[in-house]
This record gives sequence, structure tokens and C-alpha cells, in this order.
Amino acid sequence: MLEKFRVENCPDYVYYIQNFLTVEEENLLLKSVYNVPQTKWTQLSRRRLQNWGGVPHHNGMIPEAIPQWLQTWIEKVAGFQVFSHLPNHVLINEYKPNEGIMPHLDGPLYSSTIATINLGSHTVLNFYKSEKRDKIAFSLFLEARSLLIQQGDMYENYLHGIDERSEDVIDNSMVNVHNNDLISQSLKRGTRVSLTIRHVQKISKIKIKLGR
Repeated sequence: MLEKFRVENCPDYVYYIQNFLTVEEENLLLKSVYNVPQTKWTQLSRRRLQNWGGVPHHNGMIPEAIPQWLQTWIEKVAGFQVFSHLPNHVLINEYKPNEGIMPHLDGPLYSSTIATINLGSHTVLNFYKSEKRDKIAFSLFLEARSLLIQQGDMYENYLHGIDERSEDVIDNSMVNVHNNDLISQSLKRGTRVSLTIRHVQKISKIKIKLGR
């Protein structure tokens, strides 16, 4: 089902689906993201985020109920049958222009498949070999309303990060760009919201029920 979306010229496995959402679905999902209580947001130095399903921890995530507006998209992504276990966690990040994230690995707290829904704006996701953190190996151009799935070697051995900038120049280092009309274009970033869907492997027996 996913093979036609597999990205070549990068390690196994990467799948990229343009227009995974319609404009209407994107708007509804963004509305749901911004309609949560302000206490659900955690402010970091370079971005803010929401945790849904619980807060992952090496001692075990205390599971929390996931709202239906997110569960619907978990099930749609899980329908591609790339997860060995049903995802139980969604991390929502908000990136404004000039905001990004340092290169990192998500690590062993999660199963080695992650899916990211991109909303609101494009970004460029850079990848680095673990032993060469100062040199970009390749990049992916992520458009609004797209879906990115990574697993295996891509998840376990390649760090990923987003540079802090307000615009991106599209070039041949972005291995999923096949439209020559995009090459050399400079695109200004807007506010991007990403939904990273994954499975936390260690769960605490304690459960929290949300009253909303």
C-alpha cells in the first residue's frame, strides 16, 4: 500500500504522502489543536508543544485518554499497517518562523516507527548520521497537509533536526523534491504544527482519566 510513496535516495525506510489531508481536514485539525486549554501547552525555548496519551518516561508512561479528534487520525495512519502496535501517543509541536529543533534521536522509549502529519506551513527536515552530527546527510521537504513515515534505519541511526530560519531555499539535497520548478525557489515559512504519532513501549499500570 505504501510502496509507491517510498522515498528513494535515502536509508530504509521513508514514506512521504503529499496532500494526505484536504484543506478542510487541515483547518478542522488546526482548530482542534488550538481549542485545547492553555494549560495543555508546554513552552520551550524554541517552540511549544502538547503531549497526548501521557508524558513518555523511562520508568513508564502514565497513560491518559486521547481525545477522539486525535484518535481518528491515529487510526487512519495505523491503517497503513506500518506499526507493530497501535500508536498510543501524539506529540504536537508548534514552530513559528525562525524556530526549530536541534538534531536528535527520538530514542528507545518508542517503537522504531513514527508518523508525522504536517499542518499550516512547509519546513525542511535535516538528517545526520550519528557519528557526523555536524554535516547534513540529506533533507526532506515537508509540505503542509503531508504525512511522513519513518522506520528502521532512518529512525534508529539518523538524527533529525530543523534549522532556525524564516525561509528555505529548495535544492537538490531535499531528496523527495521531484518538481524542477521548485528548485532554487525561496519559500517563507509560516506557523507549522506537526503531529508525531508513535507507540511508547513502556507503560505504567497507573491510569489517569481526563475529565474533558
